[in-house]
Amino acid sequence: MYQTILVAFDGSSSSKLALKQAVGLAALTKGVVHPIYVLDKTPIFSYAGHYDPLTLVDALRKEGESLLEEAQQACSAAGVTCHPDLVESNDPSDDVAQVILRHAAQIHADLLVMGTHGRRGVRRLVIGSVAERVLRFSQCPVLLIREEGAQEAGAV
Repeated sequence: MYQTILVAFDGSSSSKLALKQAVGLAALTKGVVHPIYVLDKTPIFSYAGHYDPLTLVDALRKEGESLLEEAQQACSAAGVTCHPDLVESNDPSDDVAQVILRHAAQIHADLLVMGTHGRRGVRRLVIGSVAERVLRFSQCPVLLIREEGAQEAGAV
């Protein structure tokens, strides 16, 4: 059923849960997990201030590579084939959701799995939701995994 499973992985607890679900599905279907770490460079150059943006990008790359190694190990432990990929935004108009969707199309993903923080109300409106944009524009099924204990008290 789901042979090519893309997982948006940023090391957050919700993305770790998403990876766990993707690995479980891939083990059942003999599928391949494609963890993706998106390095969103566009705001770095705008807001870097007095920091060297290239040093910042290098640090984020190393963090992404480390997280993808963690994803690789989780797949290997379950006997699941894994093709991790660090993808960088290059176009100033790109956002993380667009990068994820473009990568899903490139690998012909059958399923896209990602975590969500479960924000609601004004916080979601102000902060926005990568998961919501992916869900809205995806050409393949999307499985959203809510972070454990992500229910907000007093949501507006």
